[in-house]
This record gives sequence, C-alpha cells and structure tokens, in this order.
Amino acid sequence: MSKVRKNNFGLVMAIYLAGIFMGAIDTGIVTPVRTVIQSALGVDDQTGIWMITIYTLAYAASIPIMGKLADTYGRKHVYLISISLFGIGSLACGLSSYFGSFSVLLTARVIQAIGGGGILPVATAEFGTSFPEEKRGMALGLVGGVYGIANIFGSSAGSAIVDIFGHDNWAYIFFINIPITLFIIIAGSVVLDNNKSVNTSKLDFAGIITLTVMILSLLYGLKNIDFFNIGQTITDIKVYPFLILFVLLVPVFILAEKKAKDPVMNLGYFTDKNILITLIISLISGIVMMGMIFIPQFSENALRIQSGSGGYFVIVLGLFAGIGAPVSGKLIDKFGAKLILGFGFAVSAAGAAFLAFVAASHPNIATVLISLGLIGTGIGFTMGTPLNYMMLDNTDDKESNSALAALSLVRSIGTAVAPAVMVGFIAHAGMLVKDNVMAQMPGVVNMPELPYAQEIQDEVDKMKNDPSMKDMADKMQIPDLTRMSMDMDMTSTDSGFEMSPEITELLQSSDVTTITENSKQMAEYMFGQMTPPVISSIQDGIQKGIDSINDSSEKMQKTLETMQTAASAMSDGQMPAMGDGQ
Repeated sequence: MSKVRKNNFGLVMAIYLAGIFMGAIDTGIVTPVRTVIQSALGVDDQTGIWMITIYTLAYAASIPIMGKLADTYGRKHVYLISISLFGIGSLACGLSSYFGSFSVLLTARVIQAIGGGGILPVATAEFGTSFPEEKRGMALGLVGGVYGIANIFGSSAGSAIVDIFGHDNWAYIFFINIPITLFIIIAGSVVLDNNKSVNTSKLDFAGIITLTVMILSLLYGLKNIDFFNIGQTITDIKVYPFLILFVLLVPVFILAEKKAKDPVMNLGYFTDKNILITLIISLISGIVMMGMIFIPQFSENALRIQSGSGGYFVIVLGLFAGIGAPVSGKLIDKFGAKLILGFGFAVSAAGAAFLAFVAASHPNIATVLISLGLIGTGIGFTMGTPLNYMMLDNTDDKESNSALAALSLVRSIGTAVAPAVMVGFIAHAGMLVKDNVMAQMPGVVNMPELPYAQEIQDEVDKMKNDPSMKDMADKMQIPDLTRMSMDMDMTSTDSGFEMSPEITELLQSSDVTTITENSKQMAEYMFGQMTPPVISSIQDGIQKGIDSINDSSEKMQKTLETMQTAASAMSDGQMPAMGDGQ
C-alpha cells in the first residue's frame, strides 16, 4: 500500500475534502428549496418529496458497492468516477429547471446519489490507510469536521442561494457543484495515487444486487411507518411488503456472501464484537445527527424569536462540531479512539442535559449557546473520527474501503430513519396545540345584555301590573330581554361549534411570537360561528313579542271600535245588542 508523499499532503487533502464537502452539503441543500422546485415543475407535495427520498435511497444503496469497487479497481479511479457522476448528476438536476421536467430531475438525483455514495468511504479509507500513522488521526478528524459542517449547513446553503439568485434560479443550488467537480477531476488526475487491494477476485455481483434490493426495501418501508401509529401503518401496502422482502432476502444474501470469493460485505463484521459495537455506535450517531432538526425550533421557542430565525443557531452548532472533529483526531493519535469516543458522548450528554434542565427552564442567549456549544463539541468528537479509526483498526487494510463503506451505510440508515421518527414527535406535539390553547380559554363566555333591555322590560312589567292592561299583557309573548345573554361553552360537544381545518393548522403552525395573535383569530372565529344562533334566538323572541303586541293592538282596536259604536248608539237613545239572543 503506497503512502502519500509529504509534499502532496496539502493538495491530496484538499482534493478529498472538497469532494466530501460537496457530497455532504448536497444531502440537505434541497430540503428548504423543495417547495420552490415543486411549484416550478408543477408537482404536488406527495410527488415532490421524491426528490429527497430517491437521493437518500440511491445514496445508501451505492455506498457498499462503491467501497468494494474501490478495493478492486483502486481508490483514485473510483473516487474520480464518483465525482464525475456527482457532477453530471448536478448539471442534469440544474438543467431540469430549463426543461421543466420532474422526471429529468429524479433521474439526475439518482445519478448524483450513486456518485455521492463513493465519495465519503473512499476518501476516508485513503486518509485512514495511506497517511502516516502519526497524522492519521488529524486527517480523519478533518474528514469528520468537513463532513459534519457541510451536513449541518446544507439547508442553510440552499436557503441562501435561493435568496441571492431568486426562486426562479433554483438550479444554482446544483450548478455550484460544477466548478468543484472540475477542480477535483483535474487535480486528482495528476496528484492522486491509485491505491487498491491486491485481491483480484471476481466481483460479487449476486451479493451487490441482493444487498442493493435489501437496502432499498428496508429504507423505503421504514420511511413510510408512522411510529405514533405503528400498528396501523405497518399494515400499509407501502410498508409491510418491503419489510417482508427485506427479511426474505437476508438468508439469500448470507448464502451469496458465503459462496463469494470476495464478498461485497464481510459477514464477519457482525460476529466480531468490536466491529459490531462500532457499527451500533455509528447507527446511533446517525440518529443523533438528525436530532439537530430540532435545534432551530428549540431556539425560536426558547428565545421567543420569529420562525425561520432559529436556523442561524445551527451555525453555532456546526462551528463547534467543525472544531471538535480535528481536535479529536489529534487527541486520538495520543490517547486512542475509545477514550476520545467516550469523552465525546459524555460532552454530548452534558450538553443535552444542560439544554433540557437549564436552557429550557431559564431560556436566554447564554444558556442556549452553552447548550449548543457542548452538543456541537460532542458531535465533533463522536461523529466520525473515532468510529472510522476503530473500524480501520479492526479490519485489514485490503478491505478498508469496504469496511468504511459498511460503517457509512449503517450511519446512513440511522440518518434516513431518524427523521420519520422525529417528525412524528413534532406532528404529535402539534396535534396537542389546539387542545392546550383551548384549555387556557375560559370555559364559558357570557353574551352581553342587549341595549335598553332593562328599560323595555320595566315598561312590560308596568303593563302587566296595570289592572286595565293586565289581561292583555299576560297574552303578549315578549321575551325577558335582560336574560337574553347566552352561555357559550367552548369545550362542550353540544355547543355545535367545530374547529375548521384552517384554524387548526394555524394553531399548529404557531410559534411563541404568533400564538397570541393566532389565538385571537381563533376566538374571533368561534364568536363568528356561535353568535348568529344567539342573535337569531333573540330576534325570534322579539318578533314573537312584536307579533303579540300587534295581535293585542288589533284586539284592543276592535274593542275600542265596539265601545265607540256602543257610545254612539247610547247617545242616539238606542240600546246596543250585548250578545246573541239579547
């Protein structure tokens, strides 16, 4: 195995780190621009999410394949081919904007992901085996630092590019990869050595195909599970057939790998205690990394800042992770990987505990920054450097690419599955917003009395107390206007009130800066829905009273007319008839 020449250290590192940065930043750069791309290409959310999903699936599936190809044909060739595929895919992704074709975009994302799958494991293997042992930890630390910073900053980069160039020019989030690709290909062709394994066994095509289908089936099935409704969703046609297929292919894959002279994945990884522990920790680290999706929302809620502003705090996290990774690499050279890994987990746990028990209870800039600083440092110490070191330490140099590819694959499974679980937590919490707001609202709201209600009621009472008007007043159906206020029970299911989907979504999307105004909108909506029946009831009562008064007035008018007729008859000396038969 050849070593990197001393005078080429800087340039070789730049070539590999540029590729790692480009590949890592593109895993998240599309996320904030997804809705913009959807609108431009005329697809809905359900279809548009595939521009992210298909990249994740193809990326994970290509990692072990590219690792094995690098072992067989050499790192330089596979790395430069991977970079070329990534650049071609990026160019095609950007051109899909001008073609107006979502199908072209998806095809290009697959090409991009296949190339991306060969960048990180090959570069890491080169740093871990070809660099002098005294510089190996530092080199692996830089890999972890660059990968972590790019991964964390991906979403911010996507937003920034669209803000600078405009929504109509979203293609630039892909075009920025072209100059980086050209630099790597030109410089790499001249400088890089084609280090490879001496093993010349036939490539394990059966294992590659089986493993690819297994990975795609597992990730697709897990992505479609709602972990808050696992009993129902696991029976969905988008879940259980793919999980069953994965289970059925496991023994087929094991048989294929036992027969292969040069298996795509060494099954001994899963029987070696040290390697198995490393892989489990890698899975956990992938899940923890995706936990960073909570940081912007936590910062916004804790500091009461506007939605969208929390993304700036990810920069703090990325900076500390970027500093921690190379520092951990240098410390590994002195103290060993296990001690540094343990220290990293301890710092991460301390940061998480500080965030949960201090920053959440006493939210301010200082407590939030301390939390993010500790968590970022811990991530930098655990994200990749110690794990890469441990994996290389427990495997042969001839399969270093495959070993690190397996490590990357397991971490990718963690990063792919974690969002489905964590977004479920967010969605579940969002569903409680309406109930929590309703719990803070008064249970009963009394409608105000009508103007002049007491004066009107006093006049009605006088009529009823007047002996000459009592009989007539008793027949009048005038409601008691002083009691026409109506209790509006907001929590009762008998109230006839139902929250509209628009208001529910408004409350679920509220943050600390908008919840008060949104609650006012909800109250206005409730009064708007519940007031018309109250007004209608009052109007009906008043109308009945008016009808009664009109009826009584007509009867009184007839009585007066009869009395006037009788009076006229008496003045003429005539006696009016007092009734039938008289």
